[in-house]
Amino acid sequence: MERDQDEVAFPKELVSKLLHEHLKNEKMRVSADALLLLAELLKVFVREAAARTARQALVEDITVGDVEQVEKILPQLLLDF
Repeated sequence: MERDQDEVAFPKELVSKLLHEHLKNEKMRVSADALLLLAELLKVFVREAAARTARQALVEDITVGDVEQVEKILPQLLLDF
């Protein structure tokens, strides 16, 4: 399997918005480096979720992972992160 050279990344503005939606202190500021780090963590999390979903689909002998396979891998994925 060949990987695309074009990396998909989470936009800094989106990460900032997601983070601030869940912060209790509205005045808290987040540095640009912290946003970049969080964006990288989200990218790794999404890739790992996709890979585990694909493996679960293979185990079940189906060609495409669906919500059912995501639900099966989600508890362990969340524990790992």
